[in-house]
Amino acid sequence: MMDNRVLFHIENLSFGYRNNTVLKNIDLQLQQGRFYGLIGANGSGKSTLLELLMATLPPRSGSIRYRDRQLSDYSRHQLAVRLALVPQHFSMDFEYSVHDVVFMGRHPHIPRFSSPSARDRTAVDRAMETMDILHLRDRPVIALSGGELQRVVMARALAQETEVLVLDEATSNLDIQHTIAIMRVIRERVDNTGLTVIAAIHDLNLAAAFCDDCLVLKDGTLFANAPVAEIFTRDLLQNVFSVRANVTRTSRNGHPQIHYQYQ
Repeated sequence: MMDNRVLFHIENLSFGYRNNTVLKNIDLQLQQGRFYGLIGANGSGKSTLLELLMATLPPRSGSIRYRDRQLSDYSRHQLAVRLALVPQHFSMDFEYSVHDVVFMGRHPHIPRFSSPSARDRTAVDRAMETMDILHLRDRPVIALSGGELQRVVMARALAQETEVLVLDEATSNLDIQHTIAIMRVIRERVDNTGLTVIAAIHDLNLAAAFCDDCLVLKDGTLFANAPVAEIFTRDLLQNVFSVRANVTRTSRNGHPQIHYQYQ
């Protein structure tokens, strides 16, 4: 009997471009209501794995099942009401307002030739308020700073109200205040709504503080997959990232803290 908590079931997944293998033989199950941190050195395959999970790339071999159905069998619309992506880089050449861009997150929920409902408008306003961009609602997105634009894209994803949120280094352009605020919002939604989050995260201490589990990629393979309380060790940090560090535990919740050795 299939565990109905499993959203993604990945078997023997490989991907590459011509003679360049990016991911190889990935076996993985991702459960509903978990916050997964995807970590690894640059070039380890993190973004490629996220693109495969979003069905924007086809596997070279192996399979990805979503709720016990091949991911490739879903239409783009069916995926859009289930999966939302916040990319690392986002650009738009047209002078859409902030409100217009956030409202794009509601398009999968609005039937063709229908007008937005009160729920659609509420979801958009709530997402903008959550991301602290209500005061920017009428500003063209092409006039925003990189950090402001990233919060707009995050608000769009929140307004989409999907059961899976995929983040590809989504806080890399943000100051620490907004980075922590966004991570707290995501953590709260995982805990209270059953949202599943899969996030490529560069800051290992951020992953340790907010994630439930970490998926560690090394040279295109799944090097480790475990709860954050177990994943971060001196040996792993040396092996995967080639850095020396000590790992301690916080007194409040026991989460690991990484202290890098700079000398």
